[in-house]
Amino acid sequence: SPLFRHVAGLDEPVMPMEGEPITDDEIDALRTWIDDGAHWGSLAASSAADALSALEDGTLPEGARDFWAFRKPSQTPPPADPERPHPIDRFLERARRDRGVRAVERASRTTLVRRAYLDLIGLPPTPAQVDAFVSDTERGAWEKLIEELLRSPHYGERWGRHWLDVARYADSSGFEHDFDRPNAWRYRDYVIDAFNKDKPYSQFLREQVAGDELDHATDETRVATGFLRAGPRVLFREKDNPERRHEYLDDVIATLGRGMLGLTVHCARCHDHKFDPIPQKDYYRLQASIFGYVETDYPLLPPAEAARYRRVNAEIDSRQAQLAERLNALEAPYRDALKLERLESDFPEHVKRAVLKPANERTAGEELLAVQVLSVGVSSAELERSLSPADAASRKQLRAQSAALEKERPDRPPMAEIVTDGDYRFAPEGEGDEIVGCPECRALPDEPGSFLHEGPEPYRTPPSHFLVRGDPFSKGSVMTPGFVSVLTEGDPPTSMPRPGGRTSGRRLALAEWLASPDNPLTARVMVNRIWHHHFGKGIVATLDNFGHAGDRPTHPELLDWLAVEFVKRGYSIKQMHRLIMTSDAYQMSSHPSSSPSANADPDNTWLWHFPSRRLEAEIIRDAILMASGGLDKTVGGPPVFPFVPEEVLRSQAHGTWRNQPDGPEVWRRSIYVYRRRSLGFPFFDTFDLPDQNVAAASRGVSTVPTQALTLLNNPFVLNQAELFAERLSQEAPRDRARQIEMGYRIAVARRPTPEEASLAASLVQERSLVDFAHVLLNLNEFLYLR
Repeated sequence: SPLFRHVAGLDEPVMPMEGEPITDDEIDALRTWIDDGAHWGSLAASSAADALSALEDGTLPEGARDFWAFRKPSQTPPPADPERPHPIDRFLERARRDRGVRAVERASRTTLVRRAYLDLIGLPPTPAQVDAFVSDTERGAWEKLIEELLRSPHYGERWGRHWLDVARYADSSGFEHDFDRPNAWRYRDYVIDAFNKDKPYSQFLREQVAGDELDHATDETRVATGFLRAGPRVLFREKDNPERRHEYLDDVIATLGRGMLGLTVHCARCHDHKFDPIPQKDYYRLQASIFGYVETDYPLLPPAEAARYRRVNAEIDSRQAQLAERLNALEAPYRDALKLERLESDFPEHVKRAVLKPANERTAGEELLAVQVLSVGVSSAELERSLSPADAASRKQLRAQSAALEKERPDRPPMAEIVTDGDYRFAPEGEGDEIVGCPECRALPDEPGSFLHEGPEPYRTPPSHFLVRGDPFSKGSVMTPGFVSVLTEGDPPTSMPRPGGRTSGRRLALAEWLASPDNPLTARVMVNRIWHHHFGKGIVATLDNFGHAGDRPTHPELLDWLAVEFVKRGYSIKQMHRLIMTSDAYQMSSHPSSSPSANADPDNTWLWHFPSRRLEAEIIRDAILMASGGLDKTVGGPPVFPFVPEEVLRSQAHGTWRNQPDGPEVWRRSIYVYRRRSLGFPFFDTFDLPDQNVAAASRGVSTVPTQALTLLNNPFVLNQAELFAERLSQEAPRDRARQIEMGYRIAVARRPTPEEASLAASLVQERSLVDFAHVLLNLNEFLYLR
């Protein structure tokens, strides 16, 4: 026994690794127990049952709700400050005074207009737009500019991208085979549209978690449920790997927890959370709330036509399944005989013995050998050669009947990838499932059922169990739905079934709990995320962890004031933009070097200057296209596939990339570039594209040589520099000074200084206008929001 050898000191490491060593008498007792058969006994079983019961009934420790994040936010009045009318500035200025730092002066109007454009729509302003704002000296010009940008259809593209990072959105399934998800983009467009409409954040959450369960479910709200299935999925041999179901549920719980609650709830999958008061029971009650969900495609047709489409397809599926059963019964004896022939000719004796032995007599190793050998398929050509003439004719006829049925299918309408309630145990065969590797995994439940709920009886959720140590094969009690107990006051409903009984209503109850004003974290987490995207750092720096292991808020009263204000203003994200951007803090300069506060607060914790930050990968590409004049501003639609070198594509055996030549057809905004999990678009990867498999609350920012080399040598950048130069030539023909001025105004929204103009003229004289345009695309000022 390896256990005994470690305990007895015969093998390293000697157990126990800490504390008092085990005595000789205890070692003898262990030896005797093993020699007697290592019987666990009723006492041990009783202790294990008690331990499991304690886990399943996990209660909160005393004082669990005393932590700041678990208390409901309250709105403390802003400090009195006659010099600062804006409530945000009053909170910030009190913190500055307490730390001995002073705010810098206001930024120039040209800086502010570029800042607002890049921040709200992710595109630099044109020279005409800069001039319009700079020349508008009327009171309220800044507020008018903000309103104009919030009305832009490109606002949703900019701020929807932030949410898609949280939603771990991609256009492919990920993992080894990385299958294409041809309709995933509809969820992306839903997000863009929701931000453009300023859909209340509470409703935005409801639709994504339970859009199919709302009283007035529509195609739009069903598409919204794509949030739940936006994460990575294997989609290969799912039937043989039932544990993957729990991996997907964990992906959803992790995304709900980190993205909406700012908590790492998924850390309680195998044990009580190590840092936060989240018992394992809470994890499995949350899992029970979503356990009924299944992923399916939904036809985007009027309800009656959609019902007919699904009914006709179901009838064809049923008839084809009957033909498939007859075909399988005909082929099975031949297939088995061919496998035995292969076994006899191609495998050694010990493998033959393992395969031919009755299944109940095999050892675990023999069982693995048998499964591996018997799962190797027989080719259609081999099968055809072995069939008798009569069976060959029958086989041909059955296959022809199935093909004829396939031709009867109605044309496939536009489809959405949605989530609704069903029973995953009856899921239809997927790609790769035709190869049976685990027959026992394919056994259907004893009770009747269907993948999507059918019939007059109300839908019943499949049983969801507490899993000991998170092991799908170590089931505890059946769990009832519920929420994170430390965030829950009273007894909110955990199921809200709708008339008709086609779903459980559990996800709707979860959505209502998430979106409730009584939830202490939902509003806090979102306003903190909005603050982060405006200032480059959240009031809580760890955007997706408000728990004990996360950072504490730098301005807790301000955070709570904003959270309550967010709820008061109807969960309007655009209202929060107006509130934040009209503060003096947002309009400060980003050049702090001359301020004495640089020594007192070098990290700008107390926000005494506006923090400049590098633009994200997608916005850099969009800004380059905007400068060249090549950007296609069409909103929405299927993704595009900008050119990727073939040697890069060949490095990945699986996955979709329909390479398109570099040109106007792919010069769309970067949010519409195909997101492939196994192979990020190289330009984006270079500029810190986040992991597309998990919720990304914020993006890392690196400074590495490949970024400079890409901007210097990438064919796309070089081509755009040529187009930029052509644009300058057309807008200021034969006027070198005007071309240089226009170049600066287009690229960085200001005129060049005399020294810059002189250097640029020398560059154009010695090299070319193209080189000048290329230099502008490489300026730090071009790449940064200041």
